[in-house]
Amino acid sequence: MVKEYDLIIIGSGPAGLTAGIYAARYNINFLIIGKLSGGAISEAYKVCNYPSQNNISGIELAQNMINHLKELGGEIKQEEVIKIINKDKLIVKTNKSEYRTKKIILAIGREKQKLNVKGEEKFLGKGVSYCATCDAAFYKDKVVAVVGGGNAAITSALLLAEYAEKVYIIYRKEKFFRAEPAWLKQLENEKKIEPIFNSRIKEIYGKDFVEGVKLDNGKKINLQGIFVEIGFKPNEKLSRDLNLKTENGYIVTDEKQKTSQKNIFAAGDITNNKLKQVITACAEGAIAATTAYEELKLEKSKDKF
Repeated sequence: MVKEYDLIIIGSGPAGLTAGIYAARYNINFLIIGKLSGGAISEAYKVCNYPSQNNISGIELAQNMINHLKELGGEIKQEEVIKIINKDKLIVKTNKSEYRTKKIILAIGREKQKLNVKGEEKFLGKGVSYCATCDAAFYKDKVVAVVGGGNAAITSALLLAEYAEKVYIIYRKEKFFRAEPAWLKQLENEKKIEPIFNSRIKEIYGKDFVEGVKLDNGKKINLQGIFVEIGFKPNEKLSRDLNLKTENGYIVTDEKQKTSQKNIFAAGDITNNKLKQVITACAEGAIAATTAYEELKLEKSKDKF
């Protein structure tokens, strides 16, 4: 039997979890579906700009949100949404089941970009990683490199320096432009970290595991681990399936988090909001859930007449 809900929230990061917390308080019959409990923030080394939490790991912050949701009776299913069909009722198909719902909040976030260089796929899990929080401890007393120049790259390098013997940061520009000054100050004080500017990786080489990289200037660096932090791209599959209006792949929403399609809302890093932060994701999740609640309440009152 296909389960029916008034609201399904797709995505279990800060936007989806906050939407769920608000939905629970509004007493909506809802479900959260997400591949990764806590979303991408659970992979963050530290979060230092979330109000009341001046220094907390991403996974701890995410777990606090999950615990809050569950205390309110919220339900999360760890499944992957394969397809959404928009008919009289919205049908959500996952890798495990099928659900029907009146409203959907898309809080599907972004995915990390890849280098797309020789050896990257071959050595995935054998020296190539996209998550320092997950894998840093495996590189104790080894030489590693982080690729990128933003906050994610800097914080990954700082975490790796707690374990590794040496950490390179390979960045294509002449200096760090995008990282926050607070992180850069910490970077300057960490003697294990060495930036390499104006450089790109052309190849990752090794036999069974990563042994080194070749740069575009011809230089080779011997190392055992590569951590890729070069930015994100939006998860576009579901928005394309639903024919939603997008901007550079990000879903366009109004001030109530409505999309171009009726009964479908979006919140968090998947929207065209320029500031991709935990606090803005939470705010959008709260707004989306409130809008969904208001619509459901209005529709219910109309059904009585």
